[in-house]
Amino acid sequence: MLAIELVSDSIPPVHTSDSIQKVVDRMIEFRVRHLPIVNEEQFLGIISEDDLVEQTDYQTPIGSLALSLINPYVVEDQHIYDVIRLFHEQQLTVVPVLDSKRNYRGLISINSMNEYFATMTAVSEPGGIIVLEIGAKNNSLAHMAQIVESSNAQILSSYVQSFPDSTRMEVTLKVNKVDISTIVATFMRYEYNVKATFNHTGDNDGSRDRYDSLMNYLNL
Repeated sequence: MLAIELVSDSIPPVHTSDSIQKVVDRMIEFRVRHLPIVNEEQFLGIISEDDLVEQTDYQTPIGSLALSLINPYVVEDQHIYDVIRLFHEQQLTVVPVLDSKRNYRGLISINSMNEYFATMTAVSEPGGIIVLEIGAKNNSLAHMAQIVESSNAQILSSYVQSFPDSTRMEVTLKVNKVDISTIVATFMRYEYNVKATFNHTGDNDGSRDRYDSLMNYLNL
């Protein structure tokens, strides 16, 4: 998905002639801590709540203020991951989206980003969650998908978390089955380290005991 696909015009930008009071009122209305400053279609920068903290005259136009942020924005054809990165690095509540000529196209709010992330990770879909701890060299999503599909299930979403100074990583899988005991048992059979599971029917369903009994039987 591209940045332009998440742009919303529900939160209007502010202008250099707008007073501090108007900007504060708009931040309160839309529950954000940042707003883009636009002159006609030209993007000038972002004003932050922090830029207004020490101001005493709320009738002062914002064009006379020094801004604390260095014009953070994304271009309309950038991937949504770049938007997520900017939200995180700058701790923003809105991200302006511009075209190739630096004209303002709209913004992406943190609420819109949260809604997109919820959709992307299938959090509203019923199913179970499996967290695997693996080595960096064994990160084969195709093999993990094969294991899940062998139990007549599918992976709805997945993401990987790496750790500094470590060759280990965590892979989180959201699958479309609530009872994931057979999937977990298969991962164990293939010697995956199942670090955690969620949303399946009972943490104490005995799948580990059944797996150990099966292995003992096969080793006879």
